[in-house]
Amino acid sequence: MKKLFLIIGAPGSGKTTDAELIAKKHENITHYSTGDMFRAEVASGSQRGQIIDTFIKAGNIVPIDIAIETILIAIKNAPTNTIIIDGYPRSIEQMSELDKYLKNEKEVELVSCIEVVVSEEVARDRVIGRSRGADDNVEVFNNRMKVYTEPLKNIQEFYEEKNLLKKINGERAIQEIVDDMDSFIQSKI
Repeated sequence: MKKLFLIIGAPGSGKTTDAELIAKKHENITHYSTGDMFRAEVASGSQRGQIIDTFIKAGNIVPIDIAIETILIAIKNAPTNTIIIDGYPRSIEQMSELDKYLKNEKEVELVSCIEVVVSEEVARDRVIGRSRGADDNVEVFNNRMKVYTEPLKNIQEFYEEKNLLKKINGERAIQEIVDDMDSFIQSKI
């Protein structure tokens, strides 16, 4: 049985870095970032990659069928039984589609949705400060933040009702955040 942990958080919340550090620390954990999966697809030059690229450049959500396909392939091909996916779900539709899939899936159990909580101000400072690519400017950041916050309350309520939401303060030293998240994940596997 594969154990799945989702990590959500604003752009710049540190969710990808946190997940990478935890996976590096444990051989039995695989980490996937939806952003990295999408960027790899774009870099491959495939037709799907070109479609994904138009959405990323505008700071918009990648269409549900492409996102779910990418994620499901990653989970099934994961070399370990514990998988952390960061940056998903980003919409009510994504959350619902994943939930539908998991209800019929006997090999994968969603253990928790971990939210890395940071203020918009901290998120903006981090994203604009890192400037990783075309999607890291103020205008695109503002759109990404809006896209993140609009469905957030519904996503939180959905996972709270299932007793799967864990909030972690993302405005501390990276090591504190990682230790906190790692302890939580270890307690669930």
